[in-house]
Amino acid sequence: MTADPGTDADADRALDQALALVSRAPRSDAAGGGGSSGGGGHRASTWLRARETATRAGSAVRGRTHRVPLSAALGEVLAAPLDALGDLPSFDTSAMDGWAVAGPGPWTIRPGESALAGSERPAPLADGEAVRIATGARIPADTTAVIRSEHSREAGTLLYAERPVATGQDIRPRGQECRSGDLLLPAGSLVTPAVLGLAAAAGYDELTTRPRPRVEILVLGDELLTEGPPHDGLIRDALSPMLGPWLTRLGAEVIAVRRLGDDPAGAEALLAAVTGSAADVVITTGGTASGPVDHVHPVLAKAGAALLVDGVAVRPGHPMLLARLGDDAPGQDPVRHLVGLPGNPLAAVSGLLTLADPLLRALAGRRPRPRYVVPVEGDVPGHPHDTRLVPVLLTDDHAVPLRYNGPAMLRGVAAADALAVVPANGARSGQELEILDLPWASGGCFT
Repeated sequence: MTADPGTDADADRALDQALALVSRAPRSDAAGGGGSSGGGGHRASTWLRARETATRAGSAVRGRTHRVPLSAALGEVLAAPLDALGDLPSFDTSAMDGWAVAGPGPWTIRPGESALAGSERPAPLADGEAVRIATGARIPADTTAVIRSEHSREAGTLLYAERPVATGQDIRPRGQECRSGDLLLPAGSLVTPAVLGLAAAAGYDELTTRPRPRVEILVLGDELLTEGPPHDGLIRDALSPMLGPWLTRLGAEVIAVRRLGDDPAGAEALLAAVTGSAADVVITTGGTASGPVDHVHPVLAKAGAALLVDGVAVRPGHPMLLARLGDDAPGQDPVRHLVGLPGNPLAAVSGLLTLADPLLRALAGRRPRPRYVVPVEGDVPGHPHDTRLVPVLLTDDHAVPLRYNGPAMLRGVAAADALAVVPANGARSGQELEILDLPWASGGCFT
């Protein structure tokens, strides 16, 4: 793939002018959230504070647990420690194909007998005796060592070692990996393929885990087409095909994707969905600003929701929001969160990485993503006051900014490995920027 760093001077000047036109210094909410400010504007959280608020919101919810077969646990988080049910290995085994020998050599080969994996333990070895053995087979009693096939030589009924033989070599003693009751993994560990293998080796058939957070997606708007090219003021719905798979890669269980209109009936349907959803998180797209058909704020107010984040000082995606509904108290509705994404596609991506990702990770009991930085190749224009998230291609040494990074554009992020976090006023070439991996580039969840 050839990166286009977008260093064209005219394009950069046009971007600077556009950013300056839309800029205004945001009023940061010291508590990390809050309601709308006067005049229909948002009290914007800083980008970092918004992510921290989303993490705290998810961590405050009492986690559900369930017990599932190993085959269903991949990508979930252990809700209980994984303790050793017995010794591993549970008996002395051969680490190599070769010969089990007793005492000093040369050794007399026991005729017509081999020790195989899964078979009964062979008879004890007499001093000076050898028996052929397979990897994983039980070690005969009184065995001194295992000699690898390639390090031995047969001469008639005698076996000779072609290298010095150390006592205990290539024998895996019982309990070498763990003893019964040892802690193998603490609660909170992500169930990876390697964890499934460890659990199976330790004798587990089921695991107690935190289930994936359930997500319902509500795509708002009357201007959206579900098929064919855009026409007559209508545009294709780019979010429905994108959000479900993206959220699945973030570790969510997507239980529904629905489209709702911008008319009063759509607002009523939105209220019913927000208050009656079986999901842990409701994701909406569009309607988070203050336009005549932007229903999300009025619906949240009617539902009695608490706005935790109402606007973020980030471009694109400024009018994103995070709200909490319900109460963890006995007899009350369970806690549910709503993440309101802007309707422009790249702005929606910004909202996913800013609010949805840290919220879902915390709800699932997963640790926050490790933060890391990469030097940027070329100067990157910045917003006068806000953070910018810019699609980048990662090389061995640099993050290369990609063009087509406007709020309504997906061309840049479709070619990207990650988004770079660009501070206010931009970054100079070589400056280290925090990197947000895209879930398919970083491995994401294992589903």
